[in-house]
Amino acid sequence: MFSIFKKLDWFFKTYWKRYTFAIIALIIASFIDILPPKLIGMAIDEIQFNSLTFDRIVEIIMIYGVLIVASYTISFLWDYNLFGGAAIMERLMRSRLMNHFLKMSPTFYGKYRTGDLMAKATNDLKAISMTTGFGILTLVDSSIFMLMIIAVMGITISWKLTLVSLIPLPIMAVVMHKYGSAIHERFMKAQAAFSDMNNDVLESIRGVRVIRAFVQEKHDVDRFQRMTENVYQKNIEVAKIDALFEPTMKILVGLSYTIGLGYGALLVFDNLITLGELVSFNVYLGMLIWPMFAVGELINVMQRGNASLDRVNDTLDYPMDVKDADKPVDVVLPNQITFDHLSFSYPEAKQNSLTDIYLNVQRGQTVGIVGKTGAGKTTLLRQLLREYPGNKGALTISGVPIDSIPLCKTRSWIGYVPQDQVMFSKTIRENIQFGKKNASDTEIYGVMEKAHFIQDIKNLSKGLDTKVGESGVTLSGGQKQRVALARAFIKDPEILLLDDALSAVDGKTESMIISHLKQDRQGKTTFIAAHRLSAVQHADIIIVLEDGKISEKGTHEELLATGNWYSTQYKLQQLEEQEAIS
Repeated sequence: MFSIFKKLDWFFKTYWKRYTFAIIALIIASFIDILPPKLIGMAIDEIQFNSLTFDRIVEIIMIYGVLIVASYTISFLWDYNLFGGAAIMERLMRSRLMNHFLKMSPTFYGKYRTGDLMAKATNDLKAISMTTGFGILTLVDSSIFMLMIIAVMGITISWKLTLVSLIPLPIMAVVMHKYGSAIHERFMKAQAAFSDMNNDVLESIRGVRVIRAFVQEKHDVDRFQRMTENVYQKNIEVAKIDALFEPTMKILVGLSYTIGLGYGALLVFDNLITLGELVSFNVYLGMLIWPMFAVGELINVMQRGNASLDRVNDTLDYPMDVKDADKPVDVVLPNQITFDHLSFSYPEAKQNSLTDIYLNVQRGQTVGIVGKTGAGKTTLLRQLLREYPGNKGALTISGVPIDSIPLCKTRSWIGYVPQDQVMFSKTIRENIQFGKKNASDTEIYGVMEKAHFIQDIKNLSKGLDTKVGESGVTLSGGQKQRVALARAFIKDPEILLLDDALSAVDGKTESMIISHLKQDRQGKTTFIAAHRLSAVQHADIIIVLEDGKISEKGTHEELLATGNWYSTQYKLQQLEEQEAIS
C-alpha cells in the first residue's frame, strides 16, 4: 500500500522542506488539540471537590483561548504547505505528461487512445494529488495523532482502561486490509471504464456530422447509455466498499465507547480514577474517531493513488521511438537532401511501404511526388519529419545522416501542411501565428494573399478574430487548407512539405497559389505530394511512386514523353477539366 511513497520519492526529495515543515506543524497542532480535554477533566474534578475558584476559571479559560489561537495559526500553516504541495505535484505530473505526449511518435498514439490519455491527465492525476495531500494528512493522523491520544490516555488516566478500550483495533486492521485490496482492484476497473467512455465521447463529438448524415443519433445515444451504465456499475462497486469504511469505523468506535464507559465507571466506583478523568477519557475516545476513520481513508486514498500512479507511469515509461543521437552533428543549412536507397516499413507491418528510394535534391529545387492512392507519397514526406524509426538505407542532409542531426534542428527547417489539416480552437490569427509567434497583421495578410484567403477573410464577420471552432468546424475544407498553407508560408521554412495540400481548392485557386510558390520559394526546397498533376508540373523533379517504389522520374516534359502512367494520367485529367468547363 505504501509503495506509492517509494514511487514518488523523487517528488518528496525535492520538496522535503515543505513536507517536513507541514508534518511537524501538523504534529504540533495535534499535540495542542490533546490539551483541552485534560483542562475539562481538571475543571470537573475541582468542581466535584469544591476547590474551583473564580481566578482558576479565568486561568483555565485564558489557557483554552491561547490554545485555540495557537491551533488555528499552526493548522493554517500545515494546511497551506501540505495541500500546496499536492497542487505542485499535480502541476508537475501534468507537465511531465504533456512533455511526454509532445515527444511521442504516431506509434504511441496508435497504442493509447485519446480518451484514455485524457482520463490519465485528469482523474488519475487528481487521485495522485490526493495521495500527496490528504493521504499524508491521514497517514499522520492515523499513526502519530492516534498514538499521542492513546499515550495521554494510558499515561495520565489509566493504562488498564486504555488497553481494554482499544481491543477492537486489531479487528479494524484486518478488516481495513481486506477493504483496501478490494478497492484497488475495483478502482482500476472503474478508471479503465471511464477511459473507454471518455474516448467514445471524443469520437462522437468529432464525428457528429457523419453521425447525423447517417441518421445514427439514436444508435450513438444507446451506445453511450450502455457505456455510462458500465462506468456507473464499476463506480458503484467501488462505492460499495467505500461505504463500508465509515460504518465499520463507527461500530468499532462504538465498541470502544461501550467498553470504556462500562469499565471506566467501575474504576470510578473503586476510586482508581476520578470522575473528571473518566470524562476526559471519553472525550479522548471521541477524538479517536477521526484517527480510526483516517485509517480507512488512508487505505482508500493510497490504493486509489497507487492504481492511478501505475496507470500514469505505464504511459510515462513508454520509450521514445525517435530521439536524438548520442553525439549529434550540427548542420547549418539543408543544402542537399539525399534519399540513398531508402527503404521503410511501418511498425508491425509485414511489407515495406517504401523500397529502394533514390532521390537527390539540391537546395532551392521543387520536388513533385505523385502516384496512386496508397503509393507511399505521405510516407516519403514523413521520413523528413522523422516520425518513425527503422529506416534502411540512408537519408542525408548536407551529407550528414538525418538521424545524427538534432530533431529540433531538422524540424525547425520544415513547414508542413498535412492531408488532414489541424485547426486549433482559436482565432484565425492565432492559428496562422502558430507558424511564427507574434507575427504582425501585415505579415498575416501577406501570407493569406499567397494562400488566396483574402476574399474569405473579408466575408467573415470578425475577420482575423473569427474563431474556427473545434478542429476548424466553422470552416470549409478548402478554407482549412488555405489557413494551413498560410501557417506554413508565414514560417518561410527552408523545407516546405505540402501533402496533398491543394486537393480542396479549385483549379484557378490552385494555379494562383502555385504561382506564389514559384515566386517566393526561390532558393528554398519544396516537396509537393499531389493527386492533381497540375500542382507539380512546374517542379524541377517529379517522381511517380508505385507500391512504394519510384517507377518514373524526371521533369514534366520528360515524363510526358515516356507515354507511361504520368503521361496517361495527365492527359486524362486534362480531359476531365475540359469536360467540367464545357
